[in-house]
Amino acid sequence: MFRPIIATSTDVDVIKAAKEVASAAKVDDLKAVFAYCSCEYDVKALISAIGDELKVPVFGNTSFTGVITADGFIGGDKPFVGILAMADPDMKVGVAALEKDGCSVKRGKELANEALKAAGSDCAPDYFYMAASPAEEEFYLRGITAVIGRVPFFGGSAADNTIEGKWTLFANGRFFADGCVTAFFYGGPKMCNLFTGAYRETDDFGVITKIDGHRRLVEIDGVPAADKYMAWRGLDREAVSGGNLLVTTITSPLGVKDRLGRLIAIRHPMNGNEDGSFDIGANLAEKTVVIRMEATVDELIDSTGNTLKALIEKTPGKILAFHLVHCGGRRAGIGDRIDEVAKQLKEAAGGIPFITEFTFGEYGFEKDDCNTTGGLMLSFTAFYE
Repeated sequence: MFRPIIATSTDVDVIKAAKEVASAAKVDDLKAVFAYCSCEYDVKALISAIGDELKVPVFGNTSFTGVITADGFIGGDKPFVGILAMADPDMKVGVAALEKDGCSVKRGKELANEALKAAGSDCAPDYFYMAASPAEEEFYLRGITAVIGRVPFFGGSAADNTIEGKWTLFANGRFFADGCVTAFFYGGPKMCNLFTGAYRETDDFGVITKIDGHRRLVEIDGVPAADKYMAWRGLDREAVSGGNLLVTTITSPLGVKDRLGRLIAIRHPMNGNEDGSFDIGANLAEKTVVIRMEATVDELIDSTGNTLKALIEKTPGKILAFHLVHCGGRRAGIGDRIDEVAKQLKEAAGGIPFITEFTFGEYGFEKDDCNTTGGLMLSFTAFYE
């Protein structure tokens, strides 16, 4: 029987914080622990202490400003750690972690093989979790998929509080800022994921006619990306220059539709360059259409409760726990109203335990289509029997 345990601490002493959360998770048949914490902690000391206490894989990443559980938003100006521990006599988990080294597709293949070995299996998992640095998520995913095939997944990218690269990924005693962590799940509870941006489409759209690399949007319809976006919204150059672009686009990012039109993966413009190009938080492709999306702050808040309710309706069995990935950019746009999000999630969860992390990239899937990544999105996952 699957048993989820949620525990949090805001103790400034890393050892005390580790013991506080670990003490709640000392149960029979414990198999794995998701952990999300403040980048202000000595992350290695914290996670190592939790692992020493529990003797099972502890994996995850630092989270942007806090976590949310049924007890509310935890973090802010305090250090924080939150865990979702999973106990189940029938569940098997294979965890792998590798720092970036050369081609990330190749590294993804190595990760998959390491996770299979850790699980003692030569078969694809029922589903898998991934956490990576916010840079080459699509390539790690491609490598993993090359080994195990199309298997449903969920997760998100590591984050820090200031978007300065101070984030940390961790698993199996390894700690790094640039790389990838994965966990393969066999047996135990089933998984259902709902992946959405919950933005509205506008009638502003155009063809990507030029990119530089994978994540720099140079031209839309043959004109500089900045000029096209400013015309769509009636903005001046200052609003889309440098880091101003990140804030400007939280309520109006770009989106790309999948080939079936079932999912719009959000593309968050992060930085405006002097030549009118935009640096984007996920990969792009020329000769595809980009759509300007919209949502008010009120809608961003309401989307959390509504998405969790939709996940509950979508899940075909009795739900036992939730793992909720919420974009850090959305959280920044919501600002001081984050307690409203916590209230909505608690009400929608209806007593089912959950943990929410805040990421700089989100991962999920739609049935009959590919696993994919995006930004400014919600990847809400239910574990059910």
